[in-house]
Amino acid sequence: MRHLVLLLGALLMLATAAQAVEPSEMLPDSAQEARARAISKSLRCVVCQNENIDESDAQLAHDMRLLVRRRIAAGDTDAQVLSYMRSRYGDFVLLQPRFDATTLLLWIGPAVILAIGGIVLLAFLRRRTASPPAAPLSPAEREALAQIAEGREPGAAS
Repeated sequence: MRHLVLLLGALLMLATAAQAVEPSEMLPDSAQEARARAISKSLRCVVCQNENIDESDAQLAHDMRLLVRRRIAAGDTDAQVLSYMRSRYGDFVLLQPRFDATTLLLWIGPAVILAIGGIVLLAFLRRRTASPPAAPLSPAEREALAQIAEGREPGAAS
């Protein structure tokens, strides 16, 4: 019974992940429709933010899919469609941000943070292993320690 419930749950999750593209949105030309699907998969739904517009059920994603298809039907290249969508919705609409001066920190930031962390860890480990061993206790210190261990006051006569 438990396996059946898990299987039904998995099927339900797969059903919700189905494509949100409606038949009425599709272009009659299969080559143009394939281009529209490819472009839609690279554009972020600005409402859902972690889904592409091809998978999102949001009304704005629907409008964005129609806009992509209109631009393709009008004869725009893929680059022109993406440029138009970027100019209209900003760089945030791209699921794969461009590599330029404004996104440089986004691209190299994780590597820089990882390198700094590695350098700090290496310095910590070197400092820890480089410390000299403690000097042995002098005879007077050993005597004082023995007195403390016996519960007597250090320096007191035996």
